[in-house]
Amino acid sequence: MALLNMQRIYIYALKKDRKKLLELLQRRGVVETRNMIKEDAVFKKSDTQAAKAVFERNIASAQEALEILDTYSPEKKSLLSSFKGRSEVSCEVYDAFRDKYDTTVDIANQIIRLSRSIAESKAEQLKYRTQAEVLAPWVSLDIPLDYKGTKHTAGFIGCLPKAWDLEALYASLCDFMPVHIEIISAIKDQTCIFAVCSRDKADGVYAALRGMDFSYPSISADEPPAVQLQNLKEQIKETEDAIIKAQDEIGALAGKREELKFLYDYETMRLEKYEVLGNLLQSKNLFIVSGFIPEKDAASLAGELSEKFGAFVETEAPRKKDEVPVLYRNNAFSAPLESVVNSYSPPGRGESDPTMVMSLFYYMLFGLMFSDTGYGLILALACGIGLLLFRKTMEQSMKKNLLMFMYCGIATVFWGIMFASYFGDLPDVISTKFFGNEQIPVIPPVMFFPVEKPMLMLTFSMAIGIIHLFAGLGMKAYLLIRQKDFKSLLYDVVFWYGLLVSGIIVLLSMEMLTSMLQISVTIPAPVRNVAKYVAIICALGIILTNGRESRQPFKRILKGLYALYGISGYLSDVLSYSRLLALGLATGVIASVINKMAAMLPGPIPFFIVVIIGHSLNFGINVLGAYVHTNRLQFVEFFGKFYEGGGKLFTPFGIHTKYFKVKEKMKNGSIE
Repeated sequence: MALLNMQRIYIYALKKDRKKLLELLQRRGVVETRNMIKEDAVFKKSDTQAAKAVFERNIASAQEALEILDTYSPEKKSLLSSFKGRSEVSCEVYDAFRDKYDTTVDIANQIIRLSRSIAESKAEQLKYRTQAEVLAPWVSLDIPLDYKGTKHTAGFIGCLPKAWDLEALYASLCDFMPVHIEIISAIKDQTCIFAVCSRDKADGVYAALRGMDFSYPSISADEPPAVQLQNLKEQIKETEDAIIKAQDEIGALAGKREELKFLYDYETMRLEKYEVLGNLLQSKNLFIVSGFIPEKDAASLAGELSEKFGAFVETEAPRKKDEVPVLYRNNAFSAPLESVVNSYSPPGRGESDPTMVMSLFYYMLFGLMFSDTGYGLILALACGIGLLLFRKTMEQSMKKNLLMFMYCGIATVFWGIMFASYFGDLPDVISTKFFGNEQIPVIPPVMFFPVEKPMLMLTFSMAIGIIHLFAGLGMKAYLLIRQKDFKSLLYDVVFWYGLLVSGIIVLLSMEMLTSMLQISVTIPAPVRNVAKYVAIICALGIILTNGRESRQPFKRILKGLYALYGISGYLSDVLSYSRLLALGLATGVIASVINKMAAMLPGPIPFFIVVIIGHSLNFGINVLGAYVHTNRLQFVEFFGKFYEGGGKLFTPFGIHTKYFKVKEKMKNGSIE
């Protein structure tokens, strides 16, 4: 339940060493920089916005170029590539990238230009294809679409809605004869026509055509449609060639993917460095770095900076007003659950790290909800094999996630044995279907079958919940003892412990309740009587003390009564643990249904196909359900008793890259 102690740190160094000193701090990753000293006439901050804008632009270009390469020349990755983590490179490789920097930026911009040219060519191609579709009905017309007639004649080229025949067309224009009409093409919804009449009849013909919803073509040119169509086909071919050429050029640059990734990380590191640089106080010859550092790292960093740069390093304890960053100190069993705590909120001021205590319940509750030996074994083995295969390259966050689920899998195996669940009742189904009466030997239930005794399982679940809630109250007591607030310890913890424990004793002395819960408990009469008096005393204590911040007696009593009403919240919290019963039963019952469905099929092959598919789906659904509801029990029921959070994680100035890890020493390091 401990957090690493933090110290304020001030580093004073010569400005000539600024670049190398900041790079060393970045590689060490142990200082979170903060503005702890105000500007004055001597020490001022420098403006780094222009340089940061360049880095941000190059980061965006590198990312866009990589996305384009993934589109036109996808990188081959194995299914397990996400477990490998970032590649390691040496500081020498990082420094040598300066020689490739300009070339790599040009490559990124070239890929982006080629992608844009492809987009432009596709837009042009779409335009040409649209024009070709418009021209297709007119391809048999041997005059241009913009033909309007001669000196003595007027020509009309256009479309009419729906299908028309020559007889109907002539009938509609009979008042303006002589008129020559040709149907160029006709389909169900459109008729394309060419009509010629004398110039003096032009207005009448046009008016009649407009009455028939006549419209001119949306495209026109001084060439016949067939010639236009041929030209468009040639232009479409040219754009296709341009697209293929650009795609080939992008494919040829796929070999530069690693350099582009390095550019992304290189500029990310420089951006972070310049963000720190912009917050440094600097004079003509000196600069100051201030922030927080873990106490365990302060002495070694101070010695290194003093030896290499002659820097003066000063450390001191945090001040009361400081928002001290949080850095956990947990063992391998609890550390995987730090991300769960962070997803709620890191510990706030004056709070302890709840990870260790939470881990004791987290794995147990997950195992109870998943509760199948076969599923737990698969989960534990899959995570364990992943940890073993990629132990040298795996990222720390991925390693913690796999460790967490491996421990959850082990807990699931334990509870699966307790309740004798092995892929549901698969051993019994297999023995009945394929081996007659010969039973497959399995460990019988150490406790009981939850399906056969659901009320007993409910009682067990609520008992676990009570222990969990009492542990939360215990954590509150621990924090109050650390703060030496013994009055609050008595009022807010001891009274509640007394009320809840005595209330449980009184409830368990009721025969109706014990018979409903299917348990046999004998509470001696003296114990029962003592419990009643303790409950009354503790209830009065809660009423009289929980409104103690108020000076008005009446208001204080009202607040106390409202606080006592909180006992209903404990009841609902205990009932929340019925989800242990619900999810545990769901896993086993669904598994058994899958087994029975498979047993109805003839032959071993259909049987095992249904078993594998069904149990895979059941595994996926219930492992997600167990994870979500285990988190909920921690966040709502457990943390609700003592934990507020609101802290800020320790985020040191370091190497926060996406593709590569820069190491001090590496043999044969290269990004080639």
